[in-house]
Amino acid sequence: MTKEELRDKIDKQVFHLVGEAADALGRDCYVVGGYVRDLMLGRHSKDIDFLTVGSGIEVAQGVANLLKGSNLAVYRNFGTAQVKSRKYELEFVGARKESYDRNSRKPVVEDGTLEDDISRRDFTINAMALCVNSGCFGELVDFYNGVQDLHDRVIRTPLDPDITFSDDPLRMMRAIRFATQLDFTILPETFEAIRRNASRITIISKERVMDELMKIMKSPRPSIGWQLLLQSGLLRLIFPELHALRGVDNVNGVAHKDNFYHTLAVLDNVAEQSDNLWLRWAALLHDIGKPVTKRFDPSAGWTFYGHNVVGAKMVPRIFRNMKFPLNDKMKYVQKLVDLHMRPIALVEDEVTDSAVRRLLFDAGDDVDDLMLLCSADITSKNRMKVERFRSNYLLVKQKMVELEERDRIRNFQPPVDGIEIMQTFGIGQCREVGSIKERIKNAILDGEIPNEHEPARALMLEFAATIGLKPLSPSQNP
Repeated sequence: MTKEELRDKIDKQVFHLVGEAADALGRDCYVVGGYVRDLMLGRHSKDIDFLTVGSGIEVAQGVANLLKGSNLAVYRNFGTAQVKSRKYELEFVGARKESYDRNSRKPVVEDGTLEDDISRRDFTINAMALCVNSGCFGELVDFYNGVQDLHDRVIRTPLDPDITFSDDPLRMMRAIRFATQLDFTILPETFEAIRRNASRITIISKERVMDELMKIMKSPRPSIGWQLLLQSGLLRLIFPELHALRGVDNVNGVAHKDNFYHTLAVLDNVAEQSDNLWLRWAALLHDIGKPVTKRFDPSAGWTFYGHNVVGAKMVPRIFRNMKFPLNDKMKYVQKLVDLHMRPIALVEDEVTDSAVRRLLFDAGDDVDDLMLLCSADITSKNRMKVERFRSNYLLVKQKMVELEERDRIRNFQPPVDGIEIMQTFGIGQCREVGSIKERIKNAILDGEIPNEHEPARALMLEFAATIGLKPLSPSQNP
């Protein structure tokens, strides 16, 4: 991108306005960091960071006075300020230099020069600046050849990578995240420094690590990041349960597939079809119970019986350890992990109406996501096996549509509820009420009766008689 093209890219009112405020104070002011990078890559970015030589807060105050309808927030403890308008979020900070204590990623901060501040940035592609002062508007500052690295699609640090990553170990996660998001290559010497400093990640809070993992999972091909986390040595430290999936065991010439790389293939298959972040997490965790359940049977080979149930039980602990939300998102992931074998079992066995009804009932509104995960899980290299699975999978989907249209099973509530049962027999809440409800539910799912009130009530009366309950007479039943 030429100098003229860069100048044209920021030839907007907001940049001239910031330049005007900086000029009035006699301060040099620059657009820096991710906004400059994304500008050159043609990526949209709403947040804009400005660096001033001197007080960034004073420039922000000047900008707020000029930008109508904006709100100013000042964070004096950090020497930063934010100006927010309907269209923009502008962040201001003064140039600084930093030094670090080995046991913390919180730096000791002093006022610095433009070069001091640029040199402390994490990567060269984030270490460029564009001047917004009127005398040098649109001029690029690129001390570390960030433009060339963007062109070469590489990630490297401006200074010694060992110092960069040791000072702030979160930068190791950020390197992998940028490589994943942008499909860039981490320079070999930079990646080796991540390997050497991987153990430093333990001083970073789980919340900050989670933020980076979430961004990796939102990328077009999340597997890139997870492979780099494995190769760097970070994975075993931040996600030991996933690390345990890697590797292949061989007994008497019988081996199983590498469940880690199978999982990444499933994850990318899901990512190609859905932006649903939590469906992607379900894909990553769908086989998480396999290392615990792995057994070798001389007659059957390698088995992973019950890995879906074990995996579902592991999900809450994983979410707690990684500081993920313990809410309906966790329950959604847990449900998909638990049920992910059910469609496969239907494919391999006879596709009965009863089995499909039960799957619809148990999956509820998440059945479409479950079926997408099931389809993504077909990764065999045996073409004939894949074709058979896909053919039967389509048969299951078609039967689901037919049964749902006819029987309205998805998330259904039995047409006879507990209140009606208690009123009919003059009883309170007790085990018998649950037994009657369960009998009606199973009868509907098994196709014995339609999902309608009258047949359900008739079955209620019939079943109640077998467990010693009699309905109240009309005079007893108000």
